[in-house]
Amino acid sequence: MEIQRYGLLLSLSCLETVYLCSTMTAHAKAYLYLHISVLIWGFTAILGKLISLSALPLVWWRVVLCVLALWWLVPQVQKRELSRARFLRLLGIGIIIGIHWLCFYGAIKLSNASVAVASMATITFFSALIEPILLKRRFQWLELILGLFVLPGMVLIAGNLDLNMKQGFAVGIAAAFLAAVFSSLNKLEVDRYPTPPLLISLVELSGAVVVTSVGLVIMQPSIIDCTPKGMDWVWLVILAYGCTLLPHYLTLKAMKQVSAFAANLTINLELVYGVIFAIVFFREDKSLSPHFYIGVAIVLLAVFSHPFLKKRFERIL
Repeated sequence: MEIQRYGLLLSLSCLETVYLCSTMTAHAKAYLYLHISVLIWGFTAILGKLISLSALPLVWWRVVLCVLALWWLVPQVQKRELSRARFLRLLGIGIIIGIHWLCFYGAIKLSNASVAVASMATITFFSALIEPILLKRRFQWLELILGLFVLPGMVLIAGNLDLNMKQGFAVGIAAAFLAAVFSSLNKLEVDRYPTPPLLISLVELSGAVVVTSVGLVIMQPSIIDCTPKGMDWVWLVILAYGCTLLPHYLTLKAMKQVSAFAANLTINLELVYGVIFAIVFFREDKSLSPHFYIGVAIVLLAVFSHPFLKKRFERIL
C-alpha cells in the first residue's frame, strides 16, 4: 500500500509536469518551477527528521554547505557589480530566511514532520495581509477570504494534538509568518532589480549563515552536538544541494511571473507531499487523528479553489 501511494504521487506529479510543458508560456514555466520546488520541499521535513542534529546546527550546516557551493558557482563579476545597499537588503532577507528555517526545524523536533508542514499552510493567510503592505498594492479580498478559510483547518489540526505537538505547531506558525515576509520581500526585489537568481541566493543564504552562527555563539552547544554523525552527512548534502539550492533558485525565477500570494498558495502543496512522505517513511498516520486530515482537506480546498475563483471573483468586484 505504501509503495502504491508513493507511485501514485509521482505519477500525478509527472502528469502535471507534462501538461505544463505542453503549454510552456512564461506563466506556465513559473508554476512548473514552483511545483518542482514544492515537490522537493516535501522531502525537507523528512530529512529534518532523519538528521540527528538539533534545529540550530542542522540549519547552520545546511546554509554553510549552500554558500560554499554558490561562492564557487557565482561569477566574480556579478559579486563586484552588486551595490552595497542591495547587498544589505538581500542579507537582511537572508537573516529572515535563516530564522524561518530555525523555526521550521524546531517545529519538527518539537512535534513531527506532518504537524510542521501542516502549520506552514497558514502562510497564505499571512501572505494575503503582508504582501499588499510591503508591495504597496490594494488588498485582494479573495486572498483574504481564502486565507481566513484556512484557519478552521488549522484549528482542527491543532485541536487534537498533545501539548508537545501544540508547541511545535505554534513554532511552525511562526515559521509560516516569516516565510510570508521573506517571499513578499523577494517579490519586491525581483520586480525592481534584474539580479541573477544565483547571486540573490548567495547573499540571502549568507545572511542565514550569519544569523545561525550568532545563534551558535549564544547557545554555545558542544562540538559533539554540532557534529554530523554517520548518515547525517549524506542527508545534509541532499538537504543543502537538492532541497535548498535548486528550489530556492527556481522559486526566485518563478517570482518574476507570479505574485507572492500565488506562490505561497502553490507552496501549500508541500503540506500534501510532506504528510504523505511522513506517512510512507515514518508511519505518522498512527499518531494523528481523523480531525487532522479533515483540517488538511480544508486547507487543500482553499489551495485548489483559488485559480477557479480568481477570475469570477475579480469580475464581481
